[in-house]
Parts: sequence; C-alpha cells; structure tokens
Amino acid sequence: MSPRRASALLAAMAAVVLLVGTVIYVAFSGGGDRDTTVSAGASPQGSADPASSGTWVGTWSTAPAGPEPRTGAGFAGRTLRNVVHTSVGGTSARVTLSNLFGTQPLTISQASVAVASAPSNPTARPDTLRRLTFGGKPSAVIPAGGQLVSDPARINVPHDADLLVSTYSQKPSGPVTYHPHARQISYVANGDQTQNPRGDTYTEQSPYWRYVTAVDVLTREAAGSVAVLGDSLTDGVSSTLGANARWTDVLADRLREEAGAPRLGVLNEGISGNQLVPGGVYRPSGPSGVSRFERDVLDRTGIKAVVVCLGVNDLLRNPEGASAEEILDAMRELTRQAHERGLKVTGATLMPFNGHRGYKPHLEQMRRAINAEIRSGRVFDQVVDFDRALRDPYAPDRLRAPYDSGDHLHPSDAGYRKMAEVFNLAHLRTTAPAEL
Repeated sequence: MSPRRASALLAAMAAVVLLVGTVIYVAFSGGGDRDTTVSAGASPQGSADPASSGTWVGTWSTAPAGPEPRTGAGFAGRTLRNVVHTSVGGTSARVTLSNLFGTQPLTISQASVAVASAPSNPTARPDTLRRLTFGGKPSAVIPAGGQLVSDPARINVPHDADLLVSTYSQKPSGPVTYHPHARQISYVANGDQTQNPRGDTYTEQSPYWRYVTAVDVLTREAAGSVAVLGDSLTDGVSSTLGANARWTDVLADRLREEAGAPRLGVLNEGISGNQLVPGGVYRPSGPSGVSRFERDVLDRTGIKAVVVCLGVNDLLRNPEGASAEEILDAMRELTRQAHERGLKVTGATLMPFNGHRGYKPHLEQMRRAINAEIRSGRVFDQVVDFDRALRDPYAPDRLRAPYDSGDHLHPSDAGYRKMAEVFNLAHLRTTAPAEL
C-alpha cells in the first residue's frame, strides 16, 4: 500500500472513531434531572412521547399536606377525577402521583389524563382522553412514602385550562395523601371510569386533590417554572371557588401575557396553616417549610426561580415557640438551599392581621421586626413587599378594606390580584444568586 493510500485510510478510520464517540457521548451524557430537553428522534418503548422538540416544564403542582382522615382503606373500587389548572401549554404531559402519607403500597390500577370540556367540568373534551402508563404498563405500585411519575402521554395541553387527572385503585390502600384546600371541585365515581370521557358517572364532588401532586408538559411556550412556597395566603384560602383567583394564578397570567415577561410556568406549593419552623399546634399544616423545601420546590421540574411567602403562621400558630430570629434563620436556610441549586429567591414581607382572632400586640411587633430585616436585603435575594401593597395606610397593622376577605388575615380576590400585580417580574429572570 502506498504511503498516500495508507494516510487516507488512517484518516477515514479516525473520523469513524470520532463519530462513534460523539454518538455515545450524546446518548449517555447529562444528569438524572427530570428537567430535560427532548430532541427529534424515536420515543422510548412504551412511551407516547412525540418525536418533537421542547423542554419539560412544570405547568401545575400542589404540595401533599397530610393523610386524609377516615381513608384507612383508600378509595378501593372507585375513580378519582382531579381537576387541575395549567399555567403553560405543551404537546405532551406526564403526571406525578404521591403516596407520601400512605402506610402501605398504593396500587394504581388505571389512570388517565384529559382536557376538560369546560372549566371545573368532569367531562373530557372530545378526543383528548389519554391512558397513562408507568414504565410502559397501565398499572403501578407506589410504595408507602413514595411517589411515581407517569410516562409521557401525547396530548395537546392548552395553557390556562383545566385538566382531568383520573386514577382508579382496585385494591384497598390508605390513608390517602391529599391536599385539603384546593379551592377547586374534583369528582369521584364508582368503578373504573378512568377511560370514560363522560362526566355523568362522577356523582360525588370533592373539595380535595388526592394523590396527584404535579403535571409537567413538553413545551416551547416556557423556559422553566417558578415555584412558590407558602401557606394559606398562597393556597388561596377565601378566593372564589373554581375561579383560579389565587395570586399565583394571576402571576401566571402576567408571565404569559405581558410583553417582555419571562415565560415561566407557575407552581403553587402553598399549604394552609404551614409554618417555617416545626412545633405549631395547628393541624393539618403539612411538614414545615424548611423540611419540605427540597421535595416540594427544588425537585420540581424545570425550576428557574423560587418565591417564599411563609412566616405568618409561625406567629399565629406557634406564638410561644418561634422567635423573630428563629423565623428569619429559617428563611435564610431556604435561601441557602436554593443557592446550592443556583437559584435566586424572592421573599415576601408578612402581611398584617389585626382583627384576626389570633392577633396580639407583641406579635405585631415581631412581624414588623421580621419585615424590617427582610427589606434590609439580608434574608432573600429580592423582596416583594406584600405588606406595603395591601396594608391600610391609616392603620398599617390591618389589611386595607377592599383587600380583606373579612377575616382580617386572608385577602379577597382583589387582594390576591393586587399581590400578583405588585410582583416585579424581572425578579424571576435567571441570573446567578446574590451573596447575602
């Protein structure tokens, strides 16, 4: 063989080796995060994931708050149809189901997802109902204390729309992991109705979300999501039932509609009665904010920013157990954990509650001291001043009347809207976290 032909052959072999190495690297590189970008190509076996491009983003979520009372046998032989509301749309969906507070394995015999035909309606829009699978199979077992993410299902998910997530369990299992203050009506039917698009078999209504804790979509509409850790003020207590009038819903509208806004999904991780530090007397209030932060916020899909709106219940529900400094230390701990993930935190000041049955003058002094430290910039990366936006300028220890639902603690629909309107959307842009 001539030197010229030998050189050409070696060059060709080197090119083949380089190509194979590149393919192997592309196939196996990357971490285990669920926040993944999907490129054109074949779908995994047993998956309905389309051969298209997009990013997995959280469009809806809720925090599991506790075991539902009197559900020791679960809902054996019945179908739960949960109604959840999307913040961004996409071309595929996957669902997270939780057995966090279960004491035995939970068998999901069948499950489905569909677009609701109308707001809060249990009937599916025509040709939208999709069977959910888990590892390519229609059923799955979730161990006690665990959760499970379904395979992607190919479905056109609209933004600002209701989805129907239905689960059927043939075997008894309980207690049921639930979220009690949904501010949304869901439904229950006898037998396996998961693949039935009609809603007339769902004869029982429910004010809870059961088992379902998150819905992700494959999308080009958004680059990620913002997760809000909060209590009843984020949960939306006192907002109009079924109207999606929580402040996080209005924030999602702004992020989707305003020119120049970062395009993000919004994940509501509020639990009514929740506290930053453990030890309160109110139940059910869920695990403390610090203890659930990783699971409910940092581990959600595609998180790009974090908002913390917690602390009032540490005053109202745990008045003898948490000092102002302990509450502030818990807030700083959340910021530290977020910074470890490269995320910025926007923190909210604590709103006034004079007139509420739990009000005491010394708690007002603690609230003002905490807010002063939050405004100083030594707690969070950025601040949203809900206190200043909603308080009565002539009685700053009270909510302004139009923003008060009547219990002098929870905002009205107008108050929740005001909270979203004063939020600086630029705080949700992805940049390196500040040094505190």
